[in-house]
Order: sequence, then C-alpha cells, then structure tokens
Amino acid sequence: MSKFVIHGGQPIKGHVRVSGNKNASLPMIAAAMLTDEEVVLENVPGIRDVASMLEIARYLGAEVDREGSTVRIRAREIATHEIPWELCEKNRTSFLFVAPLLHRVAVAHVHQPGGDMIGRRRLDAHFYGFEKLGCQVDPETFKLSAEEGMRGSILFFDEASVTATEHIMMAAVLAEGVTEIRNAASEPHVQDLAALLTKMGADISGVGTNTLIVTGVDRLNGTQHRIEGDHIEAGSYLALGAALGGEMVVEGIRGGHFWMINRVFERFGLVLEVGPDSIYLAGDQVPRIRQDVGGKTPQVDDGPWPQFPSDLMSSMLVLATQAQGSVLFFEKLFESRMYFVDPLIQMGANIIVCDPHRVIVSGRTPLVGQTVRSPDIRAGMAMIIAALCASNRPSVVQNAEIVDRGYEDIVGKLQALGAGIEREDD
Repeated sequence: MSKFVIHGGQPIKGHVRVSGNKNASLPMIAAAMLTDEEVVLENVPGIRDVASMLEIARYLGAEVDREGSTVRIRAREIATHEIPWELCEKNRTSFLFVAPLLHRVAVAHVHQPGGDMIGRRRLDAHFYGFEKLGCQVDPETFKLSAEEGMRGSILFFDEASVTATEHIMMAAVLAEGVTEIRNAASEPHVQDLAALLTKMGADISGVGTNTLIVTGVDRLNGTQHRIEGDHIEAGSYLALGAALGGEMVVEGIRGGHFWMINRVFERFGLVLEVGPDSIYLAGDQVPRIRQDVGGKTPQVDDGPWPQFPSDLMSSMLVLATQAQGSVLFFEKLFESRMYFVDPLIQMGANIIVCDPHRVIVSGRTPLVGQTVRSPDIRAGMAMIIAALCASNRPSVVQNAEIVDRGYEDIVGKLQALGAGIEREDD
C-alpha cells in the first residue's frame, strides 16, 4: 500500500494539462470489443481503472498494445464469455463488457462489479434495457444471453444512469431495428462514446439530449478516436488552486463543458477565464460565498448533466472550508459520498452534518495536518487538497492507490504546480 506525505501551505502556481476523460475511456475500451477490427484510442489516461479494463479485454481474447497515451485494441476473436470475479470487482465499468459479449458470442456471464463505495449503485437499468432488447437476463447469477439476437425497442430509464445509457447504447447499435432511449444521460463522456461508436459505423441521433435514437447496423468497423480532456480532473485542480489563492492555467479541456462548473465557482466569488481549450484562474483571489437574493444561504447541489457533477462535490466542499461565508451542499445522487467529511472535521473544518445527503460548511477555517484515508477516488483528491491547505504540520493521505484509479500522475502534476507532496510505500 502507498500513501501521500503532504507538506501544506506552499504556494501553487503554473500550468497543468488534464488527461483524457476517465469516464469516457473505460466504456470505450469495452466498445472496442464490438468489432473484430482494430480500434485505436488516443489520449487514454494512465490510471488504474484503465489498466483493469484493458486486463479484462486481454482476458476475453483481445490483443492490446499501449504506447504512451495511445491504446490499440484488436478483438479478432472472443476467447470466453465469462469474466471472473477477481476482474469484475476491480471497477464498476467491468459490467460494460456484457454488450459486446452478447453480440459476439450471444452469452455473457459476469459478476457484481466493484467501484467506489459512495452509496447504492443500481444495475436495474442495465437489466431492464437488455430485457427490452429481447435478451434473457438472470440478475441473481449475472448470466445473460441473446441467442436470437437483439431487437430494437423503446426504453424509459427510471433514472438518467450514465453507465446504463452507455451500455444500452452500445447494445442497441448492433440490434435489429430502431431503439429509442428516453431519460438518457447526456454527460460529456456519454457524448464522446457516441462519437466513437458513430466513427465505427453506428447510427445514433439525439446525442447531447435526453432522448437517443439508435438505428441498428449489421456490423461495426475499426477506427481511430481521440478522447476529450477530463472536466472532473480540471475542476479538481481549479478547486485546489482557488483554495490556496494560486494562479493556474488548466489546459486540454473543452470550454463548453464548464458552464455549470463556472457558475458554482462564481457562487464562491471566483472568476474563471474559460477559453475553448483552457481555463485561467487568476492568483490571489479570496473565495467569498455569495448569498442568494434576500441574504439566504446558497446551496450547491448535483444532478444529471448539465447540472453540477457529483464527482466534483468533494473537492468543492474542501474549497468551501477556505471560503468566507456559509454554503449548503446537497448531494442528491449518492447517499454515502458525504461520509468523508468526518476527517475534514477532524482537521478543523467547521461543518454541520444535517443528514447523509446535506452538510453546511462555514469558513474560512484553518486546517490542521492529520493522517487520513482515501475512501473513494474523488474524496481522496479532496483529502489531498485539504492537506495542501494545512500548513502547521505534514499530513498523510493513506490508500493512495484509490486516487491512482482516477488521476494520472497526481504527484508529478502537483509537484509541477509547487505542491509539497511525495508518495511513500508502507
């Protein structure tokens, strides 16, 4: 096991280039298995979750080559229809290999996927979607089959699930007829996956909306695709820079992904200069919570795109401890994400826990260095930000491997910004 040893209070300044979108890369690796031709993915982040997805692709029989951030996948044949538990449990998107298995060999046997423990993460929408497409589904054993192929249908998700939208879209592109997915997710990574599938020959319309129309095709071809920059990684670094009053340029992003993120930074009294492919955060800005009209305490809540991303709630909550004023955070999607605030309170943060979904943060409060643990990817990044704000004594953030699942070269990128952080093995 590894840990981060952090000396906080040092000034932050410089440029940081974000890696490819984690949540786009993972389903794209599974989507590459839909064809027997080569799929080349560029700007693939070097993170643990990508490594585990590539491990599954190899296990299923694909040839996988990686050179830097470019990955080549050639699934000429499928060697097995079953993925063992020890591979499934490494991340949640292991379940996304069901769609290519059903199309390639008509049967899939997987296991309960792993992933961050941030609350209940239902798979009901996945099973519902496959049943609507004509598959035989046993949710108890995680065995699915499509001996007679899949047929298009009209679906309505009871929640705008990102992974279910990605999964059923992948299944529908080779299903017979037309599939209409209503209440679909429309996050940037969903749109990027649709762009890859379209390059492979899929017929998808409505991308970026909550209704996707997929007309099935007979086969998909290989292609080459560059993954867009990770807006969650960018927002995490911007929260760090703002918390420490640092000057920062974040590069490798698409400016159109930051409308709502920018609105929340504005609520903290911070100015971001958002360009087409970079964001500038001027230094020496003092975060001040702007009250709502009538002097009311403002609220930061998450929701399906284009609302504020749940994956940024943890980092923004730490920023709030360094802002003047009070703000209510309302985590609507995951009932366990807010559990990480206990270590922040231990570090000196002024936080009132209202219930599992809501906390009130009042700042500005100095944070005290402590030994804490990364409970999930995004909370782990938030703990690093908190430790970099604590200047009295070093902090230790344990379970560094959790952060490695979602952030590429986190130590190198932070050191380049002037942060006092090192990795040590226990």
